[in-house]
Amino acid sequence: MKPIDFSKEDKAALIGRIQHFFDKELDQPVGLLKSELVLDFFAKEIGAAYYKQGLQDAHAAFLKRADDLADDIYGLEQAARD
Repeated sequence: MKPIDFSKEDKAALIGRIQHFFDKELDQPVGLLKSELVLDFFAKEIGAAYYKQGLQDAHAAFLKRADDLADDIYGLEQAARD
């Protein structure tokens, strides 16, 4: 998998959310550098698992739509025979 590359704006927003999480949920304020390290770690080490699951979900949705389309075409074929 190619590395996840966030825009400057997205990265800044994500870092802000990490800082907010640590401050509010864990009562442990963290600085910019530590927040960026957390983001980089999750993007590299954890992001692939979420990406893979997303691809699997998209594939399943595609297969369902393809199956629905095949059923619709079959129905049209049957109607044309009548």
